[in-house]
Amino acid sequence: MPTIPRKAEDRIVAGIKRFQPILASAKSRDVNESDTVLIITDVLADVFGYEKYSEITSEMAIRGTYCDLAIKLDGKVQVLIEVKAIGLELKANHLKQAVDYAANQGIEWVVLTNGNVWRIYRVIFAKPIDSEMIAEFMFPELDVKRAEHMELVFLLSKEGWAKSAIGEFESRKQALNRFFIGAVVLSEPVLSVIRRELRRVTPDVKVEVEQICAVLSNEVLKREVIEGEKFAEAKKIINRAASKMLREVRDHEPELPPPAQDGPCDLPPVTS
Repeated sequence: MPTIPRKAEDRIVAGIKRFQPILASAKSRDVNESDTVLIITDVLADVFGYEKYSEITSEMAIRGTYCDLAIKLDGKVQVLIEVKAIGLELKANHLKQAVDYAANQGIEWVVLTNGNVWRIYRVIFAKPIDSEMIAEFMFPELDVKRAEHMELVFLLSKEGWAKSAIGEFESRKQALNRFFIGAVVLSEPVLSVIRRELRRVTPDVKVEVEQICAVLSNEVLKREVIEGEKFAEAKKIINRAASKMLREVRDHEPELPPPAQDGPCDLPPVTS
């Protein structure tokens, strides 16, 4: 978790305490989208620390349509913010609109909020354009004494943006997701360690890496973890990291063989 600068922490704590009752009142009055945008603008300034008149842009035109708010730093739009009325439930079509805005401008980050619910998405520039939710928090439920709550707010703050906190958070989240861990478990280095430990405790039994992989795939790991696009993408990331590390080693040890691209776990499909 990144260290939150004291000045930013004090502002975030004071801002959360100030705006929680304001948002509760706005929801009880069921204020419209325009009034919600006004509140969000103040939250961006007084909680997240952006300059209200130079870094928060309203009604940004993108190819003939508009986005409610945008954060502009060093002359470049960094985040698009799609705001819905505080009493409106956030839905997939609201996100699609915001992501389309971002994709048209090459902007990587989108926030979808109704004031109470805040969701941070990374735009995936693929065909078709896609997105992934990186973080979510409920403003009325924020507890300034809980470090994990403070971190979520810090991700979207001006100071957090300067420290690339959202990127670090995403990397940590990715490293701890089940698909990534599943891919690590089925990687050659981990399988080799398991084989070594099995041989140590059962020296009279010959066990091969491929057999360990089969047991893990068929009997230990859940099918949903090791099948599908998310697992395949996690495996690619691990292979790229391993290849990079071995290239660096080969700069000093040129006789090393090239790294395996797929590893020993390319087995037949898991049987039911």
